[in-house]
Amino acid sequence: MKRWFTGFMMSWGMFLAIPCPCRIWDEKARPHMVACLPLTGGVVGLVWAAMTWLLQRLGCPAPLRAVLLAAAPWLVTGFLHLDGYMDVCDALLSRRDLATRQKILKDSHCGAFAVICMVLLAAGQCALFAGAPWLRLLPLGALPVASRACASVAVQRLHPMGTSQYAAMQRGTGLQLVFPLVCLLAACVVPPVLCGAAGLAPLAAAAGYCLAVWRGFRQLDGMSGDISGFSLTVGELAGAAVLCLVR
Repeated sequence: MKRWFTGFMMSWGMFLAIPCPCRIWDEKARPHMVACLPLTGGVVGLVWAAMTWLLQRLGCPAPLRAVLLAAAPWLVTGFLHLDGYMDVCDALLSRRDLATRQKILKDSHCGAFAVICMVLLAAGQCALFAGAPWLRLLPLGALPVASRACASVAVQRLHPMGTSQYAAMQRGTGLQLVFPLVCLLAACVVPPVLCGAAGLAPLAAAAGYCLAVWRGFRQLDGMSGDISGFSLTVGELAGAAVLCLVR
């Protein structure tokens, strides 16, 4: 249990902008850190749902509420995954050969494709929340759990790019792989049972993640943190679309 607690605190400290309550690090707990990604998603989902509840209770104007809800998961993670989203958009949309795409992925400069895709993402996510006067909190809170459970499995099972931080990481086995799968199952099954059609949002987020990671993995010949961030962002947009549009 100590290794799992350490892994969760490591995951919190690395993937969330919220100050970590217990800053510890153990290199041997890296596989547990990845396995605990769904728990990190639970923190994101809790903040997202709490903000939604508060804004709905206060009767916040729709445009302001839309902007705050669209930005909430980005703010909680310190825009970490948006960085990967923009890098991958630049690489994929360049339509160059594999070596050049991988080089663009690692380039610290922001290209035109990244800016265009970021504008479209922000506009789309704001528009979705602006058109939904009332949101179900359970599916919303489960969105980041489902997307990060998929991320945990993908990072542990997909072949990493040679330049990725995951290349030297020990692959998870046993409970380290089973735990995120159980979290994914719970996030995708419980909300539809309790909330009806709107509860399918976490399932949509998982499907969006899988499609995006498949695209990034094939086009860039391996898994990386940037590809995971790209897929998380796309998956959560897909989940938000279902949550806001399905009644």
